[in-house]
Amino acid sequence: MFPITETVRHLTMVLGSGAIAFVIALLLAKPFISLLHKYKIGKNIRSVASDGKASKLFHALHIKKEGTPTMGGILIWGTTLIVILLSRLLSYLGVFEHSLLNRKETYLVVFTLAATALLGAVDDIFNLKGWGKSKGINIKPKFLWLTLFALLGALWFYFKLDYSQIHVPGIGDFEIGWLYIPLFIFIMTGTANSVNFTDGLDGLAGGLTIIAFGAYAALAYAHGLLILSAFCAVICGATLAFLWFNIPPAKFIMGDTGSISLGATLGVIAMLTDTVLILPFIAFIFVIETLSVIIQLTSKKFFKRKVFHIAPIHHHFEHIGWPESQVVMRFWIIGGLVATIGLVIGLIGMGDVI
Repeated sequence: MFPITETVRHLTMVLGSGAIAFVIALLLAKPFISLLHKYKIGKNIRSVASDGKASKLFHALHIKKEGTPTMGGILIWGTTLIVILLSRLLSYLGVFEHSLLNRKETYLVVFTLAATALLGAVDDIFNLKGWGKSKGINIKPKFLWLTLFALLGALWFYFKLDYSQIHVPGIGDFEIGWLYIPLFIFIMTGTANSVNFTDGLDGLAGGLTIIAFGAYAALAYAHGLLILSAFCAVICGATLAFLWFNIPPAKFIMGDTGSISLGATLGVIAMLTDTVLILPFIAFIFVIETLSVIIQLTSKKFFKRKVFHIAPIHHHFEHIGWPESQVVMRFWIIGGLVATIGLVIGLIGMGDVI
C-alpha cells in the first residue's frame, strides 16, 4: 500500500469538493427549472439599451427567448452555499479535515458572492415585473450598490488584512499604499459588470466562468490557499451542472443574480491571490466584451456612429450571421487558450513558489 501524501489529500479535497457541487447541482437542476416554470419566472427581453435609446437590433435577435426561465444563478450560488455549510458540518463531526468557510481565505469571498447575488436577484425581479426603463434596476443605483459592496471589501483588505501592494509576475511586489482601495473597487465592479455583459448567449458566460474559476483554483492552490482553491472548484462544479441545461437551447438562463455575483467574486479572488495583472488573461473574453461596450458607447456619444452593429461584441457576430452556438464555442476556445497563457504566466511569475 502506498502512503497517502498530503498533496494527494489536498488535491482530493479540491477535486472532490467540485465533484460534490456538480452532483448536488445536477440533482437540483430539473426540480429547480420546474419551479421556475411553475411560477412563470421568465426573462423579459429589454427594448431599451444602456444609453436609454431603443434597442431594436437586440430585441429582434432575442425576442424568441422571451419567457425563458431566468435566475438560474440561484442554482450556482445556492449549491455553493450548500456545499460550504455541508463542509462546515462534516468538519465539525470530524469527517472532513477542513471547512470551506475560513476567515483567512473565504469569509470575504462568500460575503461577496451572497451580497452581490442578492443585488442581482433584485435586478432580476425588476426585470420580471417589467419595472424600470430598461426592465431592471436603473444603471446608476445598481452601480452605486455594487460600488458600496466593493468599497467595504476594499477597506477590509486594506485595513484588516494589510493588503497594499500588487505583484508583477516575474518581477516582484510593488507597494501602492492607499491606491489599493480604488484599485480593488475598480476590479470588483469591473468584473461584475463584464460577466453581466457577457451573459447574453446560451452557454457563453457559464463556460467562460468555469474556465476562469478553474484557472483560479490552480493559482490559489499554488499560493497555498487550499480552502480558496476548493471554493473555486465548487463554483466550477456548480456552474458545470448549470451549463448542462444552459447550452443551446437553454432550459434556463443565469440572470443577474448569477452573472453579477460570479463576476464580483472572481474580482475579489484575483485581489486575494494578488494576481490582478493576470486577471485580464484569465478573464480575457470578459474584458473584450466590456471594451466593446465602452467603445460603442463612446463612439455613439462623441462621433454619433456605431463601431459594432450591436454591443457587447458577441451580439455583433450574431447579427452578421454567426450561429449562436458558433459564437459561444469560438469564444470558449479563445477564452480557454488565453486563460491558459495567463495561468502559465501566473505560475512561473510566482518564482520560488513553483
